[in-house]
Amino acid sequence: MRHRLRQCPGGKRGPLTGPNPTDRGKPGSKIHLITDRSGLPLSLGISGANTHDSLSLQPLVRGIPPIRSRRGPRRRRPAKLHADKGYDYDHLRKWLRERRIRHRIARKGIESSNRLGRHRWVVERTVSWLAGCRRLHRRYERKAEHFLAFVGIAAALISYRRLTN
Repeated sequence: MRHRLRQCPGGKRGPLTGPNPTDRGKPGSKIHLITDRSGLPLSLGISGANTHDSLSLQPLVRGIPPIRSRRGPRRRRPAKLHADKGYDYDHLRKWLRERRIRHRIARKGIESSNRLGRHRWVVERTVSWLAGCRRLHRRYERKAEHFLAFVGIAAALISYRRLTN
């Protein structure tokens, strides 16, 4: 009962929120996702708006479910991973190499993001599909589990729509 008294009734902050660096420090959340080549979401996650993207790569890759193929055993890891400059760290490259995942990560200060844009637009399109869900545009839920559940429902709807067409 004491934990309920500490939370103010009008407060909208909850776990996994943080000051958004691009929105005058308002509290917000970030949605992270990994998609396949056609844009179907494979793994989802959320974090505070002020956390760095590189911290979410390992949990997202671990969260990819086994994918059934027509022949052979189920694939438990992706063959190749494309990422933008936010993931350009040696420890992430090494971690992906240890798991035998080929990576294509743009390097800061060396490469432009234009070459990676051929593959990156698929993820951006899926993010825009998620942003089309009004419930996800602004976080109304205090609990992070509830917000992640709504993100999962939206991803399931996106997958259903893509697979039925």
